[in-house]
Amino acid sequence: MSKELVKGNEAVGEAAIRAGCRYFFGYPITPQNEIPEYISARMPEVDGVFLQAESEVAAINMVYGAGGAGGRIMTSSSSPGISLKQEGISYIAGAEVPCVIVNMIRGGPGLGTIQPAQSDYFQATKGGGHGDYRMIVLGPSNLQELVDLTYEAFDLADRYRNPVMVLGDGVMGQMMEPVVFPEMRDLDELPEKEWATTGRGQRDETNLINSLYLDPQDSYEHNMRLADKYARIKENETRFKTLHADDAEYMFVAYGTVARIVRKAIESLREEGHRVGLLRPITLWPFPDEAFEQLVEQVKGFLTVEMSTGQMFEDVRLALNGAVPAEFYGTTGGIMPDYRDVAEQMKKTMDKVGDAS
Repeated sequence: MSKELVKGNEAVGEAAIRAGCRYFFGYPITPQNEIPEYISARMPEVDGVFLQAESEVAAINMVYGAGGAGGRIMTSSSSPGISLKQEGISYIAGAEVPCVIVNMIRGGPGLGTIQPAQSDYFQATKGGGHGDYRMIVLGPSNLQELVDLTYEAFDLADRYRNPVMVLGDGVMGQMMEPVVFPEMRDLDELPEKEWATTGRGQRDETNLINSLYLDPQDSYEHNMRLADKYARIKENETRFKTLHADDAEYMFVAYGTVARIVRKAIESLREEGHRVGLLRPITLWPFPDEAFEQLVEQVKGFLTVEMSTGQMFEDVRLALNGAVPAEFYGTTGGIMPDYRDVAEQMKKTMDKVGDAS
């Protein structure tokens, strides 16, 4: 397969089309506008439907309806737009409707800035809407991974009847890299969705899609069944990668674009003789807690680096449970960390941990 030089947002659109997405509902917001722009041109070529809704609220409810009818559906937005979709996302999760949601994060809070950030981590992984629900959250680090995870997100959504969020950022959406696109999925080979609201057909009863349970016992049983599903997702779909974990005395923790910056910091630190490595979560939910448990026997300390004021850091500390020291370094407001500053922060972490011991 040949590589193609593409912009990140356009790569998302093409990966979705090739994964079998045939319905897209969205509303424009920087820095993800090239996603709907690209898909609006491609959908007619595959007999799909593109619709620019009148608002983000309308778009997510269109996702709910079309997803309930069994289609492969996607919507995309950036930070404030994702906030407007939260009630609908909660309905979708509660009704177990599969869909893919892409968030190219910009700085906040509020309207913030159009520059990249990672400050939507809480919103994505803790459930930005109401109720006990979870989304599968994927954090790609480069455009090839963005393509591959977007493509796979549709299968994960269908497998678990659950929304899947691909969490990128403004720089990832706007940068260009060579990628290899996967093959076009044959829609006739996709598993049948017997639960979908496509009419009674040969069934004895009509399918219903619903998230309303007025009887407390019914609501309890529904929530516990969802909890069992989330436990299966955690068991089967938790993903991470490590770099230099075999001999590392200190480990960085980073995801997405920041993980690429950290890799450069690791190169410079290792040239100076420091044994440092990287633990990179790929599934931000489910979070790879067990990966930390495997490393605490050899690692003296961890440094989490984010484009936020420390959102993923809370999950890192929970995973470590005080077993070894954990430090944080972050930038926010659209400012990206410099690898030299990251390297210096790791040296401070090593000095602090060494002094404490």
